[in-house]
Amino acid sequence: MEHEHGTSPESPAAIGLSGAVAMGTGVMIGAGIFALTGQIAELAGPLFPLAFIVGAIITGFSAYSYIKMSNAWPSSGGIAMILQKAYGPGAIAAAAALLMALSMVIAESLVARTFATYVLRPFDITGGPLVPVLAVGVILFAFVVNAAGSRSVGALSLVMAAVKIGGIALFGIAALWTSGFQFSTASATASGFDPVGFMASVALAILAFKGFTTITNSGGEITDPHRNVGRTIMISIAICVVVYLLVAFAVGSSLSIDQIIAARDYSLAEAAAPALGEAGFYLTVVLAAVATASGVLASVFAVSRMLAMLTDMNMIPHRHFGMSGPIRSHMLVYTVVIASILAVFFDLGRIASLGAFFYLIMDMIVHWGVFRFMRGQVGANPVVVILALVFDAIVLIAFTTMKLRTDPAIVLYAGIAIALVFTFQRLYLSRWTAPEPQRTGLGKGGHG
Repeated sequence: MEHEHGTSPESPAAIGLSGAVAMGTGVMIGAGIFALTGQIAELAGPLFPLAFIVGAIITGFSAYSYIKMSNAWPSSGGIAMILQKAYGPGAIAAAAALLMALSMVIAESLVARTFATYVLRPFDITGGPLVPVLAVGVILFAFVVNAAGSRSVGALSLVMAAVKIGGIALFGIAALWTSGFQFSTASATASGFDPVGFMASVALAILAFKGFTTITNSGGEITDPHRNVGRTIMISIAICVVVYLLVAFAVGSSLSIDQIIAARDYSLAEAAAPALGEAGFYLTVVLAAVATASGVLASVFAVSRMLAMLTDMNMIPHRHFGMSGPIRSHMLVYTVVIASILAVFFDLGRIASLGAFFYLIMDMIVHWGVFRFMRGQVGANPVVVILALVFDAIVLIAFTTMKLRTDPAIVLYAGIAIALVFTFQRLYLSRWTAPEPQRTGLGKGGHG
């Protein structure tokens, strides 16, 4: 089993601060810019850049709970550790951890399909069987690199993050420059502004920032984790805020809201063409390919380790299916298989919606656990934790309301899936929570 206060015996800490930041931004920028910009604009209208700002603020509040817990107990599979510390080894902790793992697998398939969409754009292919084929291909690429070990992931993530962040920043600045810094989308009439739609868009913006949990889940792999996990999370969020806003204004300066919505799955490439010409268009396609590939790479790395920790903690069942090697290797295979299935059968919009539902529910369970059981032990400010919980609830209600209007089936799918996860874990573990002394080892002292 993993050591609570350090790294696992089978995988010594191998990722420094810069590599961890690269991994965190790799997941966030891969999903947030290329996969979600168009969907956020569709819901938020002309004010879509503001959705990224609100999403960043809410994410900052959310990150507080994870940082406090990770500083106390850095561990690979960190979210599983947080939930187990708060709720004990029962169905609530296991189900919430499994929801987080599933939301990360969903993110892999989301970003993989985005990779395929952008790569096929120069050939004027916007659908068909090639999209899932290429999506599965990039997931298999991530599998091969991850199978080579954590040092390979850290080194490759660092190179890819440097390329894409620099390239995306140049795209944003160049697009704004050629437009004369005129943001025509923002100056469009906002008479049709829908507060519910805007708050629903914030749910997707939060999804664009949730890559910070990749850092939490890889705590045991990061050097000097008690110090570097929190620093990595805040640096990654700050970098992404700047990049997201730069790109949002660049897209808004080149395209109208209608054009962004029409090209929502490849909006950056569409925005590059009028702003930067054909060369800019192809540059954006290359950047999208690099960004999304690195996003899949980092996410596969983190979720396979989280699932391995859940197995080590006896929170989920495990079957070898004849495979040899350590549990992490098996979980890597399971992760890649599930992500590939999702990439084949779901479109980008529904994949993103499922991920938002799973993530927000899990996040609220984390905050309540930290507030109710752990705030004294980790020195968390209860006001900050409760605000994070309230913000999540507001966004979840708005997102559910919007989806009930536009795609009620996905709300049903998400509800059934969440209920099945909790029911499965309840049957497997036969208890919702452990007695409190087993939960923290300190009984009621957790409140301080």
